[in-house]
Amino acid sequence: MKAYVFPGQGAQYVGMGKDLYDRHPATRKIFDSANEILGFKITDTMFEGSNEELRETRVTQPAVYLYSVATAMSLGDDFMPDMVGGHSLGEFSALTAAGCLDFEDGLRLVSARALAMQKACEQNPGTMAAIIGLTDDAVEDACQKAESTGIVVAANYNCPGQLVISGEVVAVNKAVEILKENGAKRALMLPVSGAFHSPLMLPAKEELEEAIKNTVFHNPKCPVYQNYDGKAHTDTEEIKQNLIAQLTGSVRWTTEVENMMAAGADWFMECGPGRALQGMIAKISRNAAKEVTIIGAEN
Repeated sequence: MKAYVFPGQGAQYVGMGKDLYDRHPATRKIFDSANEILGFKITDTMFEGSNEELRETRVTQPAVYLYSVATAMSLGDDFMPDMVGGHSLGEFSALTAAGCLDFEDGLRLVSARALAMQKACEQNPGTMAAIIGLTDDAVEDACQKAESTGIVVAANYNCPGQLVISGEVVAVNKAVEILKENGAKRALMLPVSGAFHSPLMLPAKEELEEAIKNTVFHNPKCPVYQNYDGKAHTDTEEIKQNLIAQLTGSVRWTTEVENMMAAGADWFMECGPGRALQGMIAKISRNAAKEVTIIGAEN
């Protein structure tokens, strides 16, 4: 069974989408449409802007969404998913590819999400750190021990041995200190200005909830696996609630991919910039002792 997966913020790079724009007239239309909807030429930043410009949350999220959806669209009749899933922001790309969201509505939601998250970062400064080489339980335990200094939680369960923590700067630093003492192979502070997927995103969650309530969702053409619980969903009300909860909740990517494989997925294609999800899925499948085919649409 075929599973298509979509990356999130952090996968972006300058030049992404230019080849699709030049070679595929159908996808060119949605790039041009995105410029109109957003009110600025996001294609200029994507194709030839600076890394700094592309890293701005208000630009990054719509840019990754736009390129990911365009990538799926460029596959034409070959895009026949049995299931879809996306990592964090990528969940919006997955929902659009599955027909649950119209492209225009999805882009508006992603833009609203990005602006709300940027505002929340300014209101509640925070940071994130990637932890390599420890079990989920060990990372969760360190976060609990560091909670006396502030908010810090396990944010992204990416694959076995790789977890991202998120929260207030002092608390994240304390958790990193504990994790290094407990044998983490690496504990790296990430170059972000906010604590994504943590309680510090609560103001953004409230704004996103209002935007989602005012958006039409259609029944998806295949099951959509969601970050909040890692499970398959087709009910639009459940999908909406999970999208809202995802902003302050953990991205349970390991569980999500494991559930996809348990449902029969033996072929994964990553649609969007980068190859981060391919690497994560390879580690998850090895841990589950299951061989799967993993490719990227850019290959």
